Amino acid sequence: MLKTFVFFNLFLISFFSTSQSDLGAWYMSFNTVKFGERWQFQNDIQYRSFNFGNDLEQLMLRGGFGYNLTENNNNLLQGYAFIRSGELGLVDESTETRINEHRLYQQFITKQQFGRFYIAHRYRLEERFIGDLFKIRFRYFLNMKVALSQPKIGSNTLYAAFYNEIFVHGQGVLFDRNRLYGAMGFSFSPKTRIEVGMMAQLYQNTYRPQLQLGFFKTLDFR
Repeated sequence: MLKTFVFFNLFLISFFSTSQSDLGAWYMSFNTVKFGERWQFQNDIQYRSFNFGNDLEQLMLRGGFGYNLTENNNNLLQGYAFIRSGELGLVDESTETRINEHRLYQQFITKQQFGRFYIAHRYRLEERFIGDLFKIRFRYFLNMKVALSQPKIGSNTLYAAFYNEIFVHGQGVLFDRNRLYGAMGFSFSPKTRIEVGMMAQLYQNTYRPQLQLGFFKTLDFR
């Protein structure tokens, strides 16, 4: 299963990197640390590039403390994020304008499992501080994973992953963007997995494809 996953994703990366001149790439690490009975700390580090290397689109550092209202489900979280954004085609930090954003966010996640199907809903409110500007944004994220090689996602499991996320402004024009994603994932264990996929990011008048590589890790100190 691991060989199948590697072969498929090498083909995916090769195909899209040669066929899309405007293809971006996101490299992401998601980490969850569980402590106490229901408390946890979640953080992610994301490097987003306009190409596959040093043309910075965004560097995101995000983390927050969450509490499970029920065991391993219905999670409330308060977090903070720092985002540094670059400009397309400019790779020299001394000549380009880079924008820093500080962001507070609150979210609620609820999950269900139906056999091989894992579904998660995330509702997020963001307070964004961008220079002298203050903005509010709402996000709804629907995620589904499907176990392929085994009845459930556990050790050495190949799975498919999909999500759709819509962003809505709290002021002005309501629609901000929509993200549609499909990927293949491999779960090394119940606490470690990797995903490689494509995300289509739709704005009001533009579209941009993104290759995504994500690593997910859970540490349990309970």
